[in-house]
Amino acid sequence: MIEPPEHDTDLPAYWAALGLPGIVDVHVHLMPDRLQEKVWAYFDAAGPLLGRPWPVQYRHDMSGRLGRLRAMGVQAFTALLYPHKPDMAADLNTWAADFAAQTPGCLHTATFFPEPTAPTYVREALESGARVFKAHVQVGRYDPREELLDPVWGLLAEAGIPVVVHTGGGPTPTEFTGPGPFAGVLARHPRLRAIIAHLGMPEFDGYFDLADRYPAVRMDTSGVFTAFGEAGWPFPFPDGLERLRDLGDRILFGSDYPTMPNTYAVQAAAVARLDLGEEWLRAVFRENALALWPDLA
Repeated sequence: MIEPPEHDTDLPAYWAALGLPGIVDVHVHLMPDRLQEKVWAYFDAAGPLLGRPWPVQYRHDMSGRLGRLRAMGVQAFTALLYPHKPDMAADLNTWAADFAAQTPGCLHTATFFPEPTAPTYVREALESGARVFKAHVQVGRYDPREELLDPVWGLLAEAGIPVVVHTGGGPTPTEFTGPGPFAGVLARHPRLRAIIAHLGMPEFDGYFDLADRYPAVRMDTSGVFTAFGEAGWPFPFPDGLERLRDLGDRILFGSDYPTMPNTYAVQAAAVARLDLGEEWLRAVFRENALALWPDLA
């Protein structure tokens, strides 16, 4: 077994030992500075709600955040951003398109919110080249089955464009989190390439069931398996490992960078220590993402 990385500086050598030139991270948050500061402030204040601090690990300016990603051997990454209220998403999409055009390795990312204009600006984002979307059901506190969103899910399913969906109840549930509401979306749009963020934490089994039922569904590893994640939202060992093995071609590496409560190396090592084999790791860290975005190879 290749020794898992201990420090971020170990990561390039670890990828090389696996035979990888670098990795693809499908769960990276890059957003306008003012919005990023608000996100960090939210997690700074989240400690009392969670009963423990959430120590943001990479509180750098944009140049520093990008530099750290590249130094760690992350060759391609998303720029997940999301609105928490109406009349935000279209402007965020404009920023994200400009950002991706100026940032090598960044997948052009877009987002949406349940509002009458959503189908229009989502269609515009697709026409401008958006390659992945973000939907944050937990922060937005909206029902993903909302009638205003039905044409949006339909557009994404028809286009075959992946959407990273935070629909699990971690870190704090809402009335619309959990696999039940999103199952309604998939029932109407079974070809939707949904990437379930955080493996659906903490309702892991329910989201594994959805992945079993809908072959287009993927899942990302962000926040899972680490000591921080296990303390609050434990993964269902050992049965969950068999389900991860069975879904090996649909599990994608995600880190939650930069607002993660542990280092990048800790997250990568937690995935490595599942001991599911080097072939499984190569798929998760890179090859499964290339199946969605072949030109990243």
